[in-house]
Amino acid sequence: MNAIEHNEFSNKWAELGKQLPTPDAILCISAHWMLPSTNVTLSRHPQTIHDFGGFPKELSEIQYPAPGDPDLVQEVVDLIHSKDVFPDLQWGLDHGCWSVLKHLYPNANIPVIQFSLDETLSSSEHFELAKELAPLREKKILILCSGNIVHNLRTLDWDKRDEPEFGFDWALTVNNTVKELINAGNFDMLCHYEKLGKELVRMAIPTPDHYWPMLYALALKKENEKVTYFNDKLVMGALSMTSFIIQ
Repeated sequence: MNAIEHNEFSNKWAELGKQLPTPDAILCISAHWMLPSTNVTLSRHPQTIHDFGGFPKELSEIQYPAPGDPDLVQEVVDLIHSKDVFPDLQWGLDHGCWSVLKHLYPNANIPVIQFSLDETLSSSEHFELAKELAPLREKKILILCSGNIVHNLRTLDWDKRDEPEFGFDWALTVNNTVKELINAGNFDMLCHYEKLGKELVRMAIPTPDHYWPMLYALALKKENEKVTYFNDKLVMGALSMTSFIIQ
């Protein structure tokens, strides 16, 4: 719903789009493209994927017609040496990607490609794989990692939708602990997040898909760079909107 709502989260994305240097292209790692392989979108005109149901018609009618970038795809394929990367003509831009970009860059005039999450890899393996993308940071490439630290849709309290200060204790604990570990540079613990506690992880990170994109961002952080948090709130108690930018 953030895609069609003007709220504190979407407004912040729009503000960032005006503040950041305009990139030449965008590489997106979204929680919503998981495969048993590592793929990257090749289409010159990627489709807008509406990978959800039960929402207002307005949401399903959104199009984000950003162009693809086959040259960037080839560069990504060439950069990854630890495993095969497959150019993919079937996938496009899913809502983990366009729901944010719609506010960051509403004109959809910047080329965008998506990089899949390989479900056969461990968290540590994702972290190491992400490091191979580091040369892209020396160019005007924005790397957008879209997911949630805490993501448990089954426990959402819909009666609290308009209470952004509300969060379940377990959700607040994990969200705050993850930020503390980021600030301390303890990325190894973040790759082994199960050590945070079995019950906490079961509730806050029931599946790793929404958690893994964060590891890609952290793997690309340089030692002297600063992490700045924004949108640091929970929605309906169990969905963390906490975001950060690395510069």
